[in-house]
Amino acid sequence: MPGPMPTLVDYFPPTDPYLNVLHVDDDILVVDKQSGLLSVPGKDPSLWDCVEYRARQTWPTAGMCHRLDKDTSGVLVMALNKPAHGRIGSQFEHRKTTKSYIARVSGLIAEDSGLIDLPLATDWENKPRQRVDYENGRAAQTEWQVIEREARATRVRLVPLTGRTHQLRVHMKAIGHVILGDAFYAQGEDLAAADRLQLHAAELGFTHPTTGDFMTFVAPTPF
Repeated sequence: MPGPMPTLVDYFPPTDPYLNVLHVDDDILVVDKQSGLLSVPGKDPSLWDCVEYRARQTWPTAGMCHRLDKDTSGVLVMALNKPAHGRIGSQFEHRKTTKSYIARVSGLIAEDSGLIDLPLATDWENKPRQRVDYENGRAAQTEWQVIEREARATRVRLVPLTGRTHQLRVHMKAIGHVILGDAFYAQGEDLAAADRLQLHAAELGFTHPTTGDFMTFVAPTPF
């Protein structure tokens, strides 16, 4: 059984750097989000500090085009005007973007690569956790590739072909290799093996909303 439900009551997001900007122009702002920082404000008033709030201190019109889980780090793109927001949002909706993540997972994966095709749905008794659900789940696919095998863990590159909540986290758990440090899905040694969720959005590619150029942004993996 999973452990106690993580809580955001004690929310102390990292502040160094306050906002790690990878790129900015008249239309977009690209940042490298830290683990432990929300993408957008939470429902509780105490959860006001987030990437969107910090960005708007300098760029008041900045709006989030997509999100990363609080504990996931990596590349996020924000739009600085409505036309840019619409064009980038459409790319996410129609899967015109490219994404890859780096993760460290428990155990040694024998194969070198593969595809996980398991439908996902909300685990209503344990929200916001998700679960594999063959009857009510929505289709979800993740490609994976081994980068390095350690003594008791494997470093992998993950490419989500769909965008379901907690997709990478649930898919890796489902094949027996939970992401290390995952407060929602890991237990015991796998949870204690890292001081943060070992999941990082390392690369994001999309077409610039004004120039039409395809741009790829990379954030170095911090673990």
